[in-house]
Amino acid sequence: MSQTDIIQISLDERTIVRRNADIEHERKVAIFDLLEGNSFTLADGPAGPYDLVLSLEENRLVMNLRDAAQAPLKKLKLELRPFRRLIKDYFLVCESYFDAIKHASPSQIEAIDMGRRGLHNEGSEMLRKRLAEQVEMDGNTARRLFTLICVLHIRG
Repeated sequence: MSQTDIIQISLDERTIVRRNADIEHERKVAIFDLLEGNSFTLADGPAGPYDLVLSLEENRLVMNLRDAAQAPLKKLKLELRPFRRLIKDYFLVCESYFDAIKHASPSQIEAIDMGRRGLHNEGSEMLRKRLAEQVEMDGNTARRLFTLICVLHIRG
């Protein structure tokens, strides 16, 4: 890891109502993968490494960045209204995917998974573009962050 990476990430649990086992697994995998390898640099802020806390506040993603000693570095806010349709579609496809794993043929599962990955790619690319002036990140980092944004949107 370099000085610009995320070394700790958490979700503000106060903004989450409830998660089922599948979603909890996705959250854990996204955090694990993110911490194993990410590329995240503030464009005009202090260098990392960063401790990142994600939360939702009035339909905005709030990214609280702190240094390794927990001192506040920067708070980024991102309007999530443009993501609303995409997140809703992603939830629907994920629900179909988790259901298909239990009942569908391998070809049906693969077709649903392709759609799920396509929406996930679209969400991660939108995230990168909307944060481009504030944060530089690679595609895998954006994918994992998009997963965590979706987890924050679950309302029970």
